[in-house]
Amino acid sequence: MLLGIDHLVIAVPDPDAAAAELELELGLAATGGGRHDTGTHNRLIFLGDAYLELIGVWDRDLAAAHPIGVAVVRALDAGAPGLVTYALATDGARREVTALRAAGSPISDVIAGSRARPDGEAVAWQCAFPPRLGPAEPPFLIEHELRGAEWGDEARRARATFVHPFGGAARLVGLEIIVPDPSAVATACAAVLGVVIPPGPGPLPGEREVRIGEHSVRLVPPSAGDSAGAPHAPTRPGAGAISAAGGAPGAAGATEPAARVGISGTAGERVLRDLFGIRFARL
Repeated sequence: MLLGIDHLVIAVPDPDAAAAELELELGLAATGGGRHDTGTHNRLIFLGDAYLELIGVWDRDLAAAHPIGVAVVRALDAGAPGLVTYALATDGARREVTALRAAGSPISDVIAGSRARPDGEAVAWQCAFPPRLGPAEPPFLIEHELRGAEWGDEARRARATFVHPFGGAARLVGLEIIVPDPSAVATACAAVLGVVIPPGPGPLPGEREVRIGEHSVRLVPPSAGDSAGAPHAPTRPGAGAISAAGGAPGAAGATEPAARVGISGTAGERVLRDLFGIRFARL
């Protein structure tokens, strides 16, 4: 079963520097991270069990042999840090893949992954990937091994009540992505993941939106820029909340990031910041 957004993969030249900037601007602390044997390294900002992954490259050759590494290298080489893909959490990766492939999905085999924490402990998971990763492509699936210092019961309870530097707990609300053709992306998501993304309830023509677990995923066409400056109210929890905080989504450009991330906070004022090609709204 799909549980919600697991994490957002955000390519940055220097994960440590990016984590420091995110803490300074949004009051969100990175409390995890480490080094992958596939040529990348990261810092993690947990928002409950969902998280932001600030990911960089330490070995281009190794990274080029892994789907996520390919997407990260492509973005950084283009001078375009930011969202390169995202993951949906599942409680049964092999079961999901078996069912999807039986229905004709081109999703990959399940691939085991791991990362070494600074304390030496290995964190492990299983993933399955669409044919290509990108903001305008279907996300990938991930199932974490629920043990140890990051995914054991004690660790998960601790981060559920973790107080970030802004003074409260934080949760991911949803993700909004500007894509060339939301209908085409929705069709691909249905074919690869079996996820149906219907037309959105908001006023923007062509938008698509789905709720998965506690999170909303919203696909918005570039032409939505015609509505810039006309925010709309959410129609249900999470829906449209990101746009409502910072104006209607518009075409990607120098002042309009191509992705928006909504984060709920239990303290402090609302904060809106553009970092790494993404508009973050702490609601």
